Amino acid sequence: MEQLLAGLRAAGEPTRLRLLALCARAELTVTELTQILRQSQPRVSRHLKLLCEAGLLSRFREGQWAFYRLANGADGPRLGRAIVELISENDPTYGRDLERLEEVKRARAEAAAAYFSKNAARWDQIRSMYAPELEVEACIRDLLGGGGVADLLDIGTGTGRILEVMAPDIQIGIGIDLSREMLAVARVNLGKPGLEHCQVRHGDMYALPFDDASQDAVVFHQVLHYAIKPDTAIAEASRVLRPGGRLVIVDFAPHTQQLLLEKHAHHRLGLGHEEVAAWCRTAGMSCNLARELKGEPLTVNVWLALPESAAAATGSSSARDPAVAAS
Repeated sequence: MEQLLAGLRAAGEPTRLRLLALCARAELTVTELTQILRQSQPRVSRHLKLLCEAGLLSRFREGQWAFYRLANGADGPRLGRAIVELISENDPTYGRDLERLEEVKRARAEAAAAYFSKNAARWDQIRSMYAPELEVEACIRDLLGGGGVADLLDIGTGTGRILEVMAPDIQIGIGIDLSREMLAVARVNLGKPGLEHCQVRHGDMYALPFDDASQDAVVFHQVLHYAIKPDTAIAEASRVLRPGGRLVIVDFAPHTQQLLLEKHAHHRLGLGHEEVAAWCRTAGMSCNLARELKGEPLTVNVWLALPESAAAATGSSSARDPAVAAS
């Protein structure tokens, strides 16, 4: 009751209620919130601090910026959303805030579009070399969908596309990436209705900012061919997986396309099944090659790894299952 009352007291002030409503719709910086509310930064910062202390909002730093959104705890999002849902959409102040929020989103979209257009040609070149992304995405959803995934972590999230794909099947989705430019693109993509439970963070796959056994599923989608230490990245993914969790690795099979090393910063010419299986074994997981998606000239492999205890219970092994691996 004390936590509930603290949350209600924090939200029971006009400016804080407006801030809560805005942060329920998007991750926003103090600067963006001052633009929307037309209030001073010290005033807005003070109200944000109180909302964070009450457990309604969470704050995280990304370079020189601090972002705010609904808290991730067990009760923060539930209480925050329950309060926001009581606000009438016909309220004139709320309506103006939402209009200004759309202005902020448009400015973000323009900046993201500029970055994306500058790099689109090289991304399109790579995509043309392998199976359609829709096939890859359908495979990931087949392996992780159908319930049982409350928390999903997408490592190297890029544009946030995997979070979009998995959004209907999860309760909370978090993507991490080292590129702040890509995070800006992802925030625009995840600003669509129905994706409020998905978010992105600046983070390092070798030192994940998450507790042990905190995630139901982890995805590496076309990430490990950039990695200098893929075994360390997989070990980190294993650390944050809950017992019975699932790790999905999507990457190219071994190939000879040197241009991916020379022009696209790839560190490896694909990943072999045996080395992926060995990395997983070292991390305490059993790995199956679940799909081979043939392309020209690149083949995309999709691996499913389970903690050894879960794999033993289901009868899984690190051997390739021909019935599952059909493209």
